[in-house]
Amino acid sequence: MARVKLNFPFKIPTFTTHIPLRITDMNYGNHLGNDAMLSIIHDARMQFLHSLGFTELNINGKGMIMADVMIAYKNEGLYGDVLKIEIYSDNITTRSFDFLYKISTTRNEISIEIAEAKTGMVSYDYELKKICNTPTALLEVLQ
Repeated sequence: MARVKLNFPFKIPTFTTHIPLRITDMNYGNHLGNDAMLSIIHDARMQFLHSLGFTELNINGKGMIMADVMIAYKNEGLYGDVLKIEIYSDNITTRSFDFLYKISTTRNEISIEIAEAKTGMVSYDYELKKICNTPTALLEVLQ
């Protein structure tokens, strides 16, 4: 099986946060579910935007929409794990950019890689219902 691989930029993360796994994040296999992982990276992205005074709907009057997503699992996430999520920015254009996520946890003082993910984001004007240029205030942080 050919696996999808992400290439992370050689720079420090744009943002780092920690999110504990809840029992409701577990699936029938007793590990982190796919749906929960997508919600967790969404939460991390929202925390990043909030730290800048933005939301996905209001970045100096413009918003963003997710055009695509990819998640590559490395290990199981277990109930009680506290996930460390590092967000990187890449493939930045005037209208779109990627967020890359490194998701890990620590168990018994050993760092364990849980997953890598990517969301392709497009800048969007919700009033005009069309793609727009990414606001300069966000571009300055991403580059």
